[in-house]
Amino acid sequence: PYLRLMRLHQPAGTWLLYLPCTWSIGLAAEAGSLPDGRMLALFAAGAVLMRGAGCTINDMWDRDFDRQVARTASRPLAAGDISTFQSFVFLGGQLSLALCVLLCLNYYSIVLGAASLSLVVTYPLMKRITYWPQLVLGLTFNWGALLGWSAIKGSCEWSVCLPLYLSGVMWTLVYDTIYAHQDKRDDIMIGVKSTALQFKEDTKQWLSGFSLAMLLGLSVAGMNCNQTFPYYSAVAAVGAHLAHQIYTLDIDKPEDCWKKFASNRTVGILLFTGIVLGNL
Repeated sequence: PYLRLMRLHQPAGTWLLYLPCTWSIGLAAEAGSLPDGRMLALFAAGAVLMRGAGCTINDMWDRDFDRQVARTASRPLAAGDISTFQSFVFLGGQLSLALCVLLCLNYYSIVLGAASLSLVVTYPLMKRITYWPQLVLGLTFNWGALLGWSAIKGSCEWSVCLPLYLSGVMWTLVYDTIYAHQDKRDDIMIGVKSTALQFKEDTKQWLSGFSLAMLLGLSVAGMNCNQTFPYYSAVAAVGAHLAHQIYTLDIDKPEDCWKKFASNRTVGILLFTGIVLGNL
C-alpha cells in the first residue's frame, strides 16, 4: 500500500515532474557536451521521492473526498489500508531521503529547492478555494526548471530559467486540465474546483492558448542560451504533438483524457532530445 500511496504503479506523474529538470540540466550543459549524468540521476531520484511525497500529502488532505470518487476510492488512505499516522511517518521518511538528495547540490540550489516545499504542501488545498489549482500545480511541478540550471551553474540565469519555467507551467495547465476532465462529474457533486469545470466546453480554446504560450517561452529560452536548429525542430515537434492532442481530445471520455494526459511524457522527451542534439 505504501508503494501505491507513492503512485509507483502510475509513473506518468513522476515523468512529468522529472522532465522539466532534464530540460534545465540539458540547457545548462556546455556547447558540444552531453548533460551531466550524475545530476540527471540525482534529479531522477528526487523526482520519485518528491512526487511520492506530494501524492502522500495530497491523499492525507483528500482522503474524505477520495472515498466519494470512483477512480480514487481504492487509494490506500481512502480505503483504510493505511492510517493517517502511518502515512505521516512515511511522508517523513520520503522527505528525509529527498533532503539527502538536495544536500548533494550547491548552497544556492539547496535554498531554492527548500523554497518549493511550501508549494508542495499547499497545492492539495487549492482545489477547495480556486478553480485554478492546475496553475498552482504548474508552479510546483516545474520548479526543477529552475533547480536543474542552478545545480549545474551555481545560480539561475533568469533570462533562460524564467521562460523555461513559465513554459512548464503552461504545459502543466494543458495536461492537468485534460486530467481533471476525468473527474468533473464527481468534482461537481463533492464541491471540488478545477480548470476543467472553469473552462467547460471552451477547454480546447484555452488549451490552445496555453500551448502557444509554452512554445513562445521555449523559443525565448532557446534564443537566450544560443540553442541551435535541433532544439527548434524539437519545439516544432512539441507544438505538433500538442495540436494533435487537443484536436483529437474528447473531454467527455475519461479513458481518452487519461490517454492524452499520459502521452505528455512524449512531449517532454521530445524536447529533451532536441536540447541534447542542439548542444552537440
